[in-house]
Amino acid sequence: MNNQKQQKPTLTGQRFKTRKRDEKERFDPTQFQESIVQGLNQTGTDLEAVAKFLDASGAKLDYRRYAETLFDILVAGGMLAPGGTLSDDLTRTEFCLFTAQEDLETMQAYAQVFNKLIRRYKYLEKGFEEEIKKLLLFLKGFTESERNKLAMLTGILLANGSISASILTSLYNENLVKEGVSAAFAVKLFKSWINEKDINSVAGSLRKVGMDNRLMELFPANKRSCEHFSKYFTDAGLKELSDFARNQQSIGARKELQKELQEMMLRGDPQKEIIAFTREEMKKAGLSEQGMIGIIWTSVMSCVEWNKKEELVTEQAIKHLKQYSPLLKAFSSQGLSELSLLLKIQEYCYDNIHFMKAFQKIVVLLYKADVLSEEAILKWYSEAHVAKGKSIFLEQMKKFVEWLKNAEEESESDEEEAD
Repeated sequence: MNNQKQQKPTLTGQRFKTRKRDEKERFDPTQFQESIVQGLNQTGTDLEAVAKFLDASGAKLDYRRYAETLFDILVAGGMLAPGGTLSDDLTRTEFCLFTAQEDLETMQAYAQVFNKLIRRYKYLEKGFEEEIKKLLLFLKGFTESERNKLAMLTGILLANGSISASILTSLYNENLVKEGVSAAFAVKLFKSWINEKDINSVAGSLRKVGMDNRLMELFPANKRSCEHFSKYFTDAGLKELSDFARNQQSIGARKELQKELQEMMLRGDPQKEIIAFTREEMKKAGLSEQGMIGIIWTSVMSCVEWNKKEELVTEQAIKHLKQYSPLLKAFSSQGLSELSLLLKIQEYCYDNIHFMKAFQKIVVLLYKADVLSEEAILKWYSEAHVAKGKSIFLEQMKKFVEWLKNAEEESESDEEEAD
Protein backbone atom coordinates (compact mmCIF):
# COMPACT_ATOMS: atom_id res chain seq x y z
CA MET A 1 0.00 0.00 0.00
CA ASN A 2 1.39 3.38 -0.98
CA ASN A 3 1.47 5.66 2.10
CA GLN A 4 2.60 8.71 0.20
CA LYS A 5 0.05 11.59 0.16
CA GLN A 6 -1.61 11.84 -3.21
CA GLN A 7 -1.43 15.24 -4.87
CA LYS A 8 -4.75 16.87 -5.62
CA PRO A 9 -5.34 17.56 -9.30
CA THR A 10 -5.04 21.20 -10.36
CA LEU A 11 -6.72 23.03 -13.20
CA THR A 12 -4.38 24.63 -15.65
CA GLY A 13 -5.03 26.47 -18.83
CA GLN A 14 -5.83 29.88 -20.24
CA ARG A 15 -7.16 32.59 -17.90
CA PHE A 16 -10.08 34.44 -19.48
CA LYS A 17 -10.10 38.22 -19.35
CA THR A 18 -13.25 39.88 -18.06
CA ARG A 19 -14.99 41.69 -20.85
CA LYS A 20 -15.04 45.43 -20.48
CA ARG A 21 -18.85 45.56 -20.52
CA ASP A 22 -19.07 42.92 -17.74
CA GLU A 23 -16.98 44.91 -15.31
CA LYS A 24 -19.11 46.70 -12.70
CA GLU A 25 -18.68 50.41 -13.11
CA ARG A 26 -17.71 52.26 -9.96
CA PHE A 27 -20.37 54.65 -8.66
CA ASP A 28 -18.78 58.06 -9.17
CA PRO A 29 -21.22 60.95 -9.65
CA THR A 30 -18.47 63.64 -9.86
CA GLN A 31 -18.14 63.68 -13.63
CA PHE A 32 -21.94 63.42 -14.04
CA GLN A 33 -22.39 66.37 -11.68
CA GLU A 34 -19.84 68.49 -13.55
CA SER A 35 -21.63 67.85 -16.89
CA ILE A 36 -25.07 68.80 -15.48
CA VAL A 37 -23.74 71.86 -13.60
CA GLN A 38 -21.89 73.09 -16.68
CA GLY A 39 -25.05 72.74 -18.80
CA LEU A 40 -27.21 74.56 -16.23
CA ASN A 41 -24.67 77.39 -15.93
CA GLN A 42 -24.85 77.85 -19.70
CA THR A 43 -28.68 77.79 -19.90
CA GLY A 44 -29.05 80.03 -16.81
CA THR A 45 -32.60 81.10 -15.93
CA ASP A 46 -34.06 80.20 -19.33
CA LEU A 47 -36.16 77.20 -18.27
CA GLU A 48 -37.10 76.33 -21.87
CA ALA A 49 -33.37 75.98 -22.62
CA VAL A 50 -32.91 73.96 -19.37
CA ALA A 51 -35.63 71.49 -20.46
CA LYS A 52 -34.00 71.10 -23.91
CA PHE A 53 -30.56 70.58 -22.36
CA LEU A 54 -31.89 67.89 -19.99
CA ASP A 55 -33.74 66.17 -22.83
CA ALA A 56 -30.60 66.00 -24.99
CA SER A 57 -28.25 65.05 -22.12
CA GLY A 58 -30.24 61.91 -21.29
CA ALA A 59 -28.86 60.29 -24.45
CA LYS A 60 -25.25 60.90 -23.36
CA LEU A 61 -25.38 60.78 -19.54
CA ASP A 62 -26.46 57.89 -17.27
CA TYR A 63 -29.68 59.32 -15.78
CA ARG A 64 -30.77 55.89 -14.57
CA ARG A 65 -27.63 55.45 -12.44
CA TYR A 66 -27.35 59.03 -11.19
CA ALA A 67 -31.03 59.99 -10.84
CA GLU A 68 -30.63 61.18 -7.24
CA THR A 69 -27.65 63.37 -8.16
CA LEU A 70 -29.58 64.84 -11.11
CA PHE A 71 -32.59 65.80 -8.95
CA ASP A 72 -30.40 67.13 -6.12
CA ILE A 73 -28.71 69.51 -8.59
CA LEU A 74 -31.98 70.67 -10.17
CA VAL A 75 -33.48 71.42 -6.75
CA ALA A 76 -30.54 72.53 -4.60
CA GLY A 77 -27.74 73.27 -7.06
CA GLY A 78 -25.50 70.39 -6.01
CA MET A 79 -25.39 67.03 -4.29
CA LEU A 80 -27.03 67.00 -0.87
CA ALA A 81 -25.42 65.47 2.18
CA PRO A 82 -27.65 63.76 4.79
CA GLY A 83 -29.70 66.45 6.55
CA GLY A 84 -30.04 68.67 3.50
CA THR A 85 -26.71 70.55 3.40
CA LEU A 86 -24.78 70.86 0.14
CA SER A 87 -21.63 68.76 -0.18
CA ASP A 88 -18.71 71.22 0.02
CA ASP A 89 -16.19 69.40 -2.13
CA LEU A 90 -18.26 69.20 -5.29
CA THR A 91 -19.16 71.59 -8.13
CA ARG A 92 -22.46 73.40 -7.82
CA THR A 93 -24.65 75.76 -9.82
CA GLU A 94 -26.50 78.91 -8.88
CA PHE A 95 -29.27 78.07 -11.34
CA CYS A 96 -31.68 75.76 -9.49
CA LEU A 97 -35.10 75.69 -7.79
CA PHE A 98 -33.77 76.98 -4.45
CA THR A 99 -32.22 80.10 -6.02
CA ALA A 100 -35.24 80.87 -8.25
CA GLN A 101 -37.84 83.55 -7.50
CA GLU A 102 -40.30 82.63 -4.76
CA ASP A 103 -43.56 82.92 -6.66
CA LEU A 104 -46.18 80.56 -8.03
CA GLU A 105 -45.52 81.37 -11.71
CA THR A 106 -41.83 80.44 -11.44
CA MET A 107 -42.66 77.25 -9.56
CA GLN A 108 -45.18 76.30 -12.27
CA ALA A 109 -42.42 76.77 -14.85
CA TYR A 110 -40.09 74.51 -12.81
CA ALA A 111 -42.86 71.90 -12.52
CA GLN A 112 -42.96 71.89 -16.35
CA VAL A 113 -39.21 71.20 -16.48
CA PHE A 114 -39.63 68.14 -14.21
CA ASN A 115 -42.74 66.96 -16.08
CA LYS A 116 -41.01 67.14 -19.48
CA LEU A 117 -37.95 65.32 -18.14
CA ILE A 118 -39.99 62.47 -16.61
CA ARG A 119 -42.27 62.17 -19.65
CA ARG A 120 -39.15 61.80 -21.82
CA TYR A 121 -37.37 59.37 -19.46
CA LYS A 122 -40.17 57.36 -17.82
CA TYR A 123 -37.72 55.34 -15.71
CA LEU A 124 -37.02 58.49 -13.66
CA GLU A 125 -40.58 58.54 -12.26
CA LYS A 126 -39.92 56.31 -9.24
CA GLY A 127 -36.59 57.99 -8.50
CA PHE A 128 -38.26 61.41 -8.58
CA GLU A 129 -40.87 60.38 -5.99
CA GLU A 130 -38.09 59.00 -3.79
CA GLU A 131 -36.23 62.30 -4.17
CA ILE A 132 -39.28 64.34 -3.05
CA LYS A 133 -39.75 62.03 -0.04
CA LYS A 134 -36.08 62.56 0.87
CA LEU A 135 -36.26 66.35 0.41
CA LEU A 136 -39.29 66.51 2.74
CA LEU A 137 -37.29 64.67 5.41
CA PHE A 138 -34.50 67.25 4.97
CA LEU A 139 -36.80 70.28 5.46
CA LYS A 140 -35.05 71.41 8.68
CA GLY A 141 -31.81 71.76 6.72
CA PHE A 142 -33.34 74.28 4.29
CA THR A 143 -34.08 77.98 4.71
CA GLU A 144 -37.68 79.19 5.01
CA SER A 145 -37.61 80.49 1.44
CA GLU A 146 -36.28 77.15 0.12
CA ARG A 147 -39.03 75.29 2.00
CA ASN A 148 -41.68 77.61 0.54
CA LYS A 149 -40.47 77.00 -3.01
CA LEU A 150 -40.34 73.24 -2.47
CA ALA A 151 -43.86 73.31 -0.94
CA MET A 152 -45.29 75.23 -3.91
CA LEU A 153 -43.58 72.94 -6.42
CA THR A 154 -44.79 69.79 -4.58
CA GLY A 155 -48.37 71.13 -4.48
CA ILE A 156 -48.31 71.77 -8.24
CA LEU A 157 -46.86 68.32 -8.99
CA LEU A 158 -49.50 66.67 -6.78
CA ALA A 159 -52.29 68.63 -8.47
CA ASN A 160 -51.10 67.51 -11.92
CA GLY A 161 -50.75 63.87 -10.83
CA SER A 162 -46.99 63.90 -11.53
CA ILE A 163 -46.32 62.36 -8.09
CA SER A 164 -48.40 60.31 -5.68
CA ALA A 165 -49.78 61.76 -2.43
CA SER A 166 -47.97 58.91 -0.62
CA ILE A 167 -44.87 61.19 -0.57
CA LEU A 168 -46.64 63.16 2.21
CA THR A 169 -45.80 60.38 4.70
CA SER A 170 -42.41 62.11 5.10
CA LEU A 171 -44.21 65.05 6.73
CA TYR A 172 -45.28 62.77 9.59
CA ASN A 173 -41.64 62.53 10.71
CA GLU A 174 -41.65 63.07 14.49
CA ASN A 175 -38.99 65.83 14.52
CA LEU A 176 -40.62 67.81 11.70
CA VAL A 177 -44.04 67.55 13.38
CA LYS A 178 -42.69 68.47 16.83
CA GLU A 179 -41.07 71.70 15.61
CA GLY A 180 -44.09 72.79 13.54
CA VAL A 181 -42.18 72.45 10.26
CA SER A 182 -44.67 69.93 8.79
CA ALA A 183 -47.78 72.06 9.41
CA ALA A 184 -46.17 75.25 8.04
CA PHE A 185 -44.95 73.38 4.94
CA ALA A 186 -48.41 71.81 4.46
CA VAL A 187 -50.05 75.27 4.35
CA LYS A 188 -47.97 76.35 1.33
CA LEU A 189 -48.29 72.93 -0.31
CA PHE A 190 -52.10 72.71 -0.05
CA LYS A 191 -52.52 76.34 -1.13
CA SER A 192 -50.67 75.74 -4.38
CA TRP A 193 -52.44 72.38 -4.88
CA ILE A 194 -55.92 73.94 -4.46
CA ASN A 195 -54.87 76.91 -6.61
CA GLU A 196 -53.99 74.49 -9.45
CA LYS A 197 -57.09 72.29 -9.04
CA ASP A 198 -59.57 72.26 -6.10
CA ILE A 199 -60.32 70.57 -2.77
CA ASN A 200 -61.91 67.60 -4.61
CA SER A 201 -58.56 66.87 -6.24
CA VAL A 202 -56.90 66.92 -2.79
CA ALA A 203 -59.61 64.68 -1.29
CA GLY A 204 -59.45 62.17 -4.16
CA SER A 205 -55.66 61.86 -4.10
CA LEU A 206 -55.52 61.49 -0.31
CA ARG A 207 -58.25 58.81 -0.34
CA LYS A 208 -56.43 56.91 -3.06
CA VAL A 209 -53.43 56.35 -0.79
CA GLY A 210 -55.41 56.00 2.46
CA MET A 211 -54.25 59.32 3.88
CA ASP A 212 -57.57 61.16 4.04
CA ASN A 213 -57.86 60.42 7.77
CA ARG A 214 -54.25 61.25 8.67
CA LEU A 215 -54.12 65.05 8.30
CA MET A 216 -54.27 65.56 12.09
CA GLU A 217 -50.86 63.85 12.29
CA LEU A 218 -49.27 67.06 10.96
CA PHE A 219 -49.49 68.25 14.59
CA PRO A 220 -47.95 66.87 17.80
CA ALA A 221 -50.15 64.51 19.86
CA ASN A 222 -51.09 67.26 22.37
CA LYS A 223 -52.44 69.48 19.54
CA ARG A 224 -54.05 66.73 17.48
CA SER A 225 -57.66 67.91 17.68
CA CYS A 226 -60.21 68.94 15.09
CA GLU A 227 -60.52 72.37 16.75
CA HIS A 228 -56.76 73.09 16.58
CA PHE A 229 -56.49 71.83 12.99
CA SER A 230 -59.50 73.86 11.93
CA LYS A 231 -58.25 77.10 13.52
CA TYR A 232 -54.68 76.69 12.19
CA PHE A 233 -55.66 76.08 8.56
CA THR A 234 -58.65 78.45 8.54
CA ASP A 235 -56.40 81.26 9.85
CA ALA A 236 -53.94 80.39 7.07
CA GLY A 237 -56.72 80.83 4.47
CA LEU A 238 -57.46 77.14 3.95
CA LYS A 239 -61.02 76.82 5.26
CA GLU A 240 -61.78 74.22 2.55
CA LEU A 241 -59.09 71.94 3.97
CA SER A 242 -60.38 72.51 7.53
CA ASP A 243 -63.90 71.54 6.46
CA PHE A 244 -62.61 68.46 4.66
CA ALA A 245 -60.63 67.32 7.73
CA ARG A 246 -63.62 67.93 10.01
CA ASN A 247 -65.83 65.89 7.68
CA GLN A 248 -63.25 63.08 7.56
CA GLN A 249 -63.03 63.00 11.35
CA SER A 250 -66.81 62.85 11.54
CA ILE A 251 -66.83 59.91 9.09
CA GLY A 252 -64.14 58.20 11.18
CA ALA A 253 -66.14 58.78 14.38
CA ARG A 254 -69.29 57.37 12.72
CA LYS A 255 -67.48 54.22 11.61
CA GLU A 256 -66.11 53.70 15.12
CA LEU A 257 -69.53 54.29 16.66
CA GLN A 258 -71.16 51.85 14.25
CA LYS A 259 -68.55 49.22 15.13
CA GLU A 260 -69.14 49.76 18.87
CA LEU A 261 -72.93 49.47 18.45
CA GLN A 262 -72.58 46.24 16.48
CA GLU A 263 -70.39 44.76 19.21
CA MET A 264 -72.93 45.75 21.91
CA MET A 265 -75.74 44.13 19.94
CA LEU A 266 -73.73 40.96 19.33
CA ARG A 267 -73.01 40.75 23.07
CA GLY A 268 -76.73 41.13 23.72
CA ASP A 269 -76.35 44.27 25.87
CA PRO A 270 -79.68 45.69 27.18
CA GLN A 271 -81.21 48.28 24.84
CA LYS A 272 -81.39 50.84 27.65
CA GLU A 273 -77.58 50.70 27.88
CA ILE A 274 -77.21 50.90 24.09
CA ILE A 275 -79.53 53.96 23.99
CA ALA A 276 -77.65 55.72 26.82
CA PHE A 277 -74.26 54.98 25.19
CA THR A 278 -75.50 56.19 21.78
CA ARG A 279 -76.86 59.45 23.20
CA GLU A 280 -73.52 60.16 24.88
CA GLU A 281 -71.47 59.38 21.75
CA MET A 282 -73.87 61.38 19.60
CA LYS A 283 -73.29 64.42 21.81
CA LYS A 284 -69.48 63.95 21.77
CA ALA A 285 -69.32 63.65 17.98
CA GLY A 286 -71.81 66.50 17.45
CA LEU A 287 -74.11 64.27 15.38
CA SER A 288 -77.74 65.11 14.63
CA GLU A 289 -80.55 62.62 15.26
CA GLN A 290 -81.01 62.49 11.49
CA GLY A 291 -77.38 61.33 11.05
CA MET A 292 -77.58 59.00 14.03
CA ILE A 293 -80.60 57.00 12.84
CA GLY A 294 -78.69 55.96 9.70
CA ILE A 295 -75.79 54.63 11.82
CA ILE A 296 -78.20 52.72 14.07
CA TRP A 297 -80.03 51.18 11.09
CA THR A 298 -76.74 49.99 9.56
CA SER A 299 -75.58 48.56 12.91
CA VAL A 300 -78.89 46.76 13.49
CA MET A 301 -78.83 45.22 10.00
CA SER A 302 -75.13 44.29 10.18
CA CYS A 303 -75.22 42.25 13.38
CA VAL A 304 -77.13 39.34 11.80
CA GLU A 305 -76.27 36.52 9.41
CA TRP A 306 -79.16 36.85 6.94
CA ASN A 307 -80.86 33.89 5.30
CA LYS A 308 -80.16 33.69 1.56
CA LYS A 309 -83.73 32.57 0.73
CA GLU A 310 -86.09 35.43 -0.08
CA GLU A 311 -89.14 33.81 1.50
CA LEU A 312 -87.33 33.23 4.82
CA VAL A 313 -85.36 36.49 5.07
CA THR A 314 -88.52 38.65 5.39
CA GLU A 315 -89.70 36.66 8.40
CA GLN A 316 -86.20 36.83 9.91
CA ALA A 317 -85.99 40.62 9.32
CA ILE A 318 -89.41 41.29 10.91
CA LYS A 319 -88.47 39.28 14.01
CA HIS A 320 -85.08 41.04 14.30
CA LEU A 321 -86.44 44.58 13.74
CA LYS A 322 -89.28 44.00 16.19
CA GLN A 323 -86.61 43.32 18.83
CA TYR A 324 -84.73 46.54 18.03
CA SER A 325 -87.73 48.84 17.41
CA PRO A 326 -87.30 50.56 20.86
CA LEU A 327 -83.74 51.55 19.84
CA LEU A 328 -84.90 52.87 16.45
CA LYS A 329 -87.81 54.70 18.12
CA ALA A 330 -85.45 56.45 20.57
CA PHE A 331 -83.66 58.17 17.67
CA SER A 332 -86.57 58.96 15.31
CA SER A 333 -88.45 61.57 17.30
CA GLN A 334 -88.28 64.13 14.44
CA GLY A 335 -89.89 64.06 11.00
CA LEU A 336 -86.51 64.39 9.26
CA SER A 337 -85.11 61.41 11.20
CA GLU A 338 -88.11 59.30 10.15
CA LEU A 339 -87.60 60.26 6.49
CA SER A 340 -83.90 59.54 6.80
CA LEU A 341 -84.72 56.07 8.19
CA LEU A 342 -87.23 55.41 5.38
CA LEU A 343 -84.59 56.27 2.77
CA LYS A 344 -82.07 54.00 4.50
CA ILE A 345 -84.60 51.15 4.42
CA GLN A 346 -85.31 51.81 0.73
CA GLU A 347 -81.61 51.81 -0.19
CA TYR A 348 -80.91 48.72 1.91
CA CYS A 349 -83.75 46.69 0.36
CA TYR A 350 -82.62 47.73 -3.12
CA ASP A 351 -78.91 47.01 -2.53
CA ASN A 352 -79.65 43.61 -0.91
CA ILE A 353 -81.73 41.78 -3.49
CA HIS A 354 -83.19 39.23 -1.02
CA PHE A 355 -84.92 42.14 0.76
CA MET A 356 -86.70 43.53 -2.33
CA LYS A 357 -90.06 42.00 -1.31
CA ALA A 358 -89.57 42.81 2.39
CA PHE A 359 -89.75 46.61 2.11
CA GLN A 360 -93.50 47.06 2.71
CA LYS A 361 -93.56 44.59 5.62
CA ILE A 362 -90.63 46.39 7.33
CA VAL A 363 -92.33 49.80 6.96
CA VAL A 364 -95.66 48.49 8.31
CA LEU A 365 -93.90 46.86 11.28
CA LEU A 366 -92.10 50.13 12.15
CA TYR A 367 -95.37 52.06 11.74
CA LYS A 368 -97.10 49.72 14.22
CA ALA A 369 -94.13 50.05 16.60
CA ASP A 370 -94.48 53.89 16.55
CA VAL A 371 -91.06 54.30 14.93
CA LEU A 372 -92.52 55.77 11.69
CA SER A 373 -95.49 58.13 11.57
CA GLU A 374 -98.12 58.20 8.83
CA GLU A 375 -96.99 61.76 7.90
CA ALA A 376 -93.45 60.54 7.23
CA ILE A 377 -94.68 57.53 5.21
CA LEU A 378 -97.05 59.68 3.11
CA LYS A 379 -94.34 62.28 2.48
CA TRP A 380 -91.88 59.55 1.45
CA TYR A 381 -94.50 58.06 -0.89
CA SER A 382 -95.48 61.33 -2.56
CA GLU A 383 -92.15 63.12 -2.92
CA ALA A 384 -89.26 62.14 -0.65
CA HIS A 385 -88.30 58.72 -2.06
CA VAL A 386 -85.08 58.12 -4.01
CA ALA A 387 -84.75 56.50 -7.45
CA LYS A 388 -83.44 53.12 -6.19
CA GLY A 389 -86.20 50.55 -6.77
CA LYS A 390 -88.75 53.38 -6.80
CA SER A 391 -91.43 51.72 -8.99
CA ILE A 392 -91.26 48.38 -7.10
CA PHE A 393 -91.43 49.93 -3.64
CA LEU A 394 -94.15 52.45 -4.50
CA GLU A 395 -96.24 49.62 -5.91
CA GLN A 396 -95.67 47.58 -2.72
CA MET A 397 -96.77 50.53 -0.58
CA LYS A 398 -99.81 51.53 -2.68
CA LYS A 399 -102.53 49.68 -0.66
CA PHE A 400 -101.05 50.62 2.71
CA VAL A 401 -100.79 54.30 1.68
CA GLU A 402 -104.44 54.24 0.52
CA TRP A 403 -105.44 52.75 3.87
CA LEU A 404 -103.46 55.52 5.68
CA LYS A 405 -105.16 58.23 3.61
CA ASN A 406 -108.64 56.78 4.28
CA ALA A 407 -107.88 56.49 7.98
CA GLU A 408 -106.74 60.12 7.96
CA GLU A 409 -109.94 61.28 6.18
CA GLU A 410 -112.16 59.32 8.59
CA SER A 411 -110.31 60.83 11.52
CA GLU A 412 -110.81 64.35 10.13
CA SER A 413 -114.58 63.79 9.54
CA ASP A 414 -114.94 62.38 13.08
CA GLU A 415 -113.31 65.54 14.45
CA GLU A 416 -115.66 67.75 12.41
CA GLU A 417 -118.73 65.86 13.72
CA ALA A 418 -117.44 66.23 17.27
CA ASP A 419 -117.16 70.00 16.74
